Amino acid sequence: MNRTLRIPALALAILGCAPFGAAHAQNDKGKAIYDKVCVACHSAGIAGAPKLGDAKAWEPRIKAGIDALYESALKGKAPAMPAKGGATDVPDADIKAAVDYMVAAAKDGAPAAAATAPAGPAAQAAPATPTAPRPAALSFNRLLKPASKRNPPPPEDGIHDPDNDGTHALQPPLQVFESLPRSNAGNRVDWVKALDNNLIGPRWDRTDPAAAPVVMDLNIVREVKGSMPDVVYPHKQHTAWLDCSNCHPQIFIPQKGANQISMAAILLGQKCGVCHGKVAFPVSECRICHSKKKNVMPVKNAQAN
Repeated sequence: MNRTLRIPALALAILGCAPFGAAHAQNDKGKAIYDKVCVACHSAGIAGAPKLGDAKAWEPRIKAGIDALYESALKGKAPAMPAKGGATDVPDADIKAAVDYMVAAAKDGAPAAAATAPAGPAAQAAPATPTAPRPAALSFNRLLKPASKRNPPPPEDGIHDPDNDGTHALQPPLQVFESLPRSNAGNRVDWVKALDNNLIGPRWDRTDPAAAPVVMDLNIVREVKGSMPDVVYPHKQHTAWLDCSNCHPQIFIPQKGANQISMAAILLGQKCGVCHGKVAFPVSECRICHSKKKNVMPVKNAQAN
């Protein structure tokens, strides 16, 4: 059932801003910060984050007052909301602008959602359509399971709909993976080697089986602090599977220095964690990504002449 969000005048006074529609339209700074910092969780509802424009999810948060929303955004909130969404270098005022943008979007999204609902007595009498249970949005490192529970059949994997007859027609992964090269990570298949050896051929287009991928052979090296090797991101292996629009610009802004990436953010399902740990190998095998050794200068012997 769609519900229109109603905010009393007192709440507007507490928020200390113009009516939400106007604020949403004018808050360019808030939108920019949302697109840079918040979109990974708030666009998909990861870890229970209220989706942008979801009036019902935002209603109790708005009732708590704008100061409570600011505090959650700036200081973080258990169990999965990091301080400033993990972008600790972003000024407080910009984070607050992003909160204002999302609050305004909740108000703007409510009429649109209500307008799509059928009207009249017939609609009120219509029974609700049952939906299949969905897995939790954030089940990070789903691939890190005991050997006895890895690669379960599709009806039991928590991804496919067990009530769909087509799910039961799919081959069990253990049977399919048997002839593929082995790996020590994830679902124990070396997918890159399988791809390089032409053992698999990802389908690029859903309707055109002859469509060829647009593969970009470009490695991005991301220097990391400390003694860990630098991270190498190989575009070739990723673009053989995915179109650029899967990652850019919502997950990664294609601009040097524009992406704040940390292991904390990845473990919360952001950046690389959007895929890795869910449908791609988990981050338990550090050397898969941290693969470029640093150029360490030799330490001179202090006693040498």
